[in-house]
Amino acid sequence: MTGARGGAQTRRERLRAELEREARAEARRLTAAHGVEGLTLSAVARGVGVSPPALYRYFDGRQGLILAVYEDLTREFVSIVAEAARREASGDLGAQLYAATRAVLDWTVAHPAEFDLLMGAGYARLAASCGALDRVLVRELGGAFGLMFTELWRQGRLNFPAEDEIDPVLLKQVIVYRDVIGLDHPPGVALLMITCWRQIYGILCMAVNRHLAASFDDFVPLFNRMMDDLLGMLGVARASGQG
Repeated sequence: MTGARGGAQTRRERLRAELEREARAEARRLTAAHGVEGLTLSAVARGVGVSPPALYRYFDGRQGLILAVYEDLTREFVSIVAEAARREASGDLGAQLYAATRAVLDWTVAHPAEFDLLMGAGYARLAASCGALDRVLVRELGGAFGLMFTELWRQGRLNFPAEDEIDPVLLKQVIVYRDVIGLDHPPGVALLMITCWRQIYGILCMAVNRHLAASFDDFVPLFNRMMDDLLGMLGVARASGQG
């Protein structure tokens, strides 16, 4: 009897796990199709063929559902970016940085609604009700790039400001950013990272929102020019044929 009961419980757990996977996949599909505004427990429940109350054991209301999608997107996004870097030669930091950043651009353009939730207005609305949630994304994505920046620093390639050359308020912010990433390099190196990201984020927003699309119908040439400038500032270059 104990064995049968244990077997039945295992089956229930398996069915619950399957329903949660299906619900997360449907939530992701709805986000891609309709943006976070179209993401509701009722819509997900209809998509997987259950009643909305059946999903409450997995998601604490609509906010919990949105958080689950945010977490899934973060894992997917970081995994794709890290894999793009890993496909390049291990010692070619310029090629790795270009490939990882190009993966960021390509994913963003292909997933505008998901980008909105991770880094756009959708994220701002989510953070307003739940507090800052981007520490995991900053740590994982920043960590992927941070390892490459740390290697550039160790090789003596980087020209970065000393601590006494950075505004004290900015210095505190940069140190917090570096500590969230979890890497041990000077604050000036972290400042270089955020300086690069400031430009990269700008072109991501331009591309995903089609800003200036009448002039720039293809953002890759502008992206490549930006990357050549940034990589040159870091003392490296993209590999021949990249772009």
